[in-house]
Amino acid sequence: MKQYLTLALCLLWAASGGRLNSPLLGASKPNVILILSDDHRYDFMGFLQRVPGLETPAMDRMAREGLHFRNAFVATSLCSPSRASILTGRYAHDHGVVDNQRPIPEGTTFFPSLLQRAGYQTGFVGKWHMGDVGDEPQPGFDHWISYEGQGTYYDPYLNVNGTHVRREGYTADIVTDYAVEWIDRVSQGPFFLFLSHKSVHAMFEPAKRHLGRYENLQIPYPSTMAGRPENYAGKPRWVREQRNSWHGVDYMYHGEMDFDTFYRRYLETLLGLDESIARLLDHLVERGLDRDTVVIYMSDNGFCLGEHGLIDKRHMYEESVRVPMLVWAPGLFPSPREVQEMVQNIDMAPTILELAGLPVPKDMDGRSFLPLLRGEPAEWRDAIFYEYYWEWNFPQTPTVFGIRTDQFKYIFYHGIWDIDELYDVVNDPEEKKNLALEPEHQNLLQKLRHRLFDWLEEEEAMSIPFRRPLGFRAADRKP
Repeated sequence: MKQYLTLALCLLWAASGGRLNSPLLGASKPNVILILSDDHRYDFMGFLQRVPGLETPAMDRMAREGLHFRNAFVATSLCSPSRASILTGRYAHDHGVVDNQRPIPEGTTFFPSLLQRAGYQTGFVGKWHMGDVGDEPQPGFDHWISYEGQGTYYDPYLNVNGTHVRREGYTADIVTDYAVEWIDRVSQGPFFLFLSHKSVHAMFEPAKRHLGRYENLQIPYPSTMAGRPENYAGKPRWVREQRNSWHGVDYMYHGEMDFDTFYRRYLETLLGLDESIARLLDHLVERGLDRDTVVIYMSDNGFCLGEHGLIDKRHMYEESVRVPMLVWAPGLFPSPREVQEMVQNIDMAPTILELAGLPVPKDMDGRSFLPLLRGEPAEWRDAIFYEYYWEWNFPQTPTVFGIRTDQFKYIFYHGIWDIDELYDVVNDPEEKKNLALEPEHQNLLQKLRHRLFDWLEEEEAMSIPFRRPLGFRAADRKP
């Protein structure tokens, strides 16, 4: 039903003659560029000085000249559900893409379709990886360049507006070439560009010019990485057992790579991504488009690099659920600033629509953070909610529901006999001490638990989504 509400609102806008003005001074309909990376954790940017020696000059520039959202989160820390949340403004239980194989439900509306109808030229360049589709063009985009599935770091096979071509070189460089070329063709605007990178998804492959850059880096191992008993005091059993699995530090990807090499290649792969951002920013300045364009950078989810003995994402620990978010729009918003309010990927669609002067469909779960961009007082959310649904092909991580406030995080696991988790993320940012086991915190635990389940009931999300496992299709039945 919600997709029809979206269509109805769009028709109402058309009936008004499109007489909607952007809320930005000096830019009636600003251009918008959304740059999405893959598996980039929130704290691995040079200006945060989390990793000694890490250089990300373009991201540093965005923070220095724009806005850094310190508390940006995803609603599901997994590629396809997160990308669907970005494009629909809805939670995974709502849009239906609850894992990396579930097809996009028929009738789904992506927000670029609404921009199209408002006169925006829309382009998608890069990694789609959503809804078990291939590289075919998707609704909402006038210009389409993509590849199937995860793609490759080198010599990609691309679908360029319906024509397949093989390009030689580093994929991050190639998709940036296409992005810059398209901007030149639509520079009269308004335009919306979604530049979606493969970087930095495992297995990490940096550009050849960056390979070995961090070979001598002294790795700052997380304090919770070692398998000492004190690191697992109060931790669920599934976390301890995942150490020796595909997503654990003791048997990473079934032994395909050692941790130190894995860590260094991750950092080196970030360099090509950062150079792509630099090229886009420089090009906008050279073409005189920087004063009419809002550039947003974020990742589809975070990534653990040894914390709690884990790699990858999916769970609700900070390194997984938090993502980098930067906004660069010279002259349009008060900057530089660091925004402390909690925003989520479901807020991206409402925000971009409001930037374009369009109404936000009532079926969207997120809300526009434009007031935060403007630096205006706003009654903002005091908590974010999280969901992850167990996957047949990665069974080590259970279904996860959670709530996080400015100070506390409560995590509930469904379908296993295990303990819940409660952390004071202000005083215990590494999530070492599970307060769920402390008698003096039982009232707080119950309060957050009730709020979480009240939300699930209000959202009509109490039915756990399930799908037919791969290889269990009806068509695979033998006579």
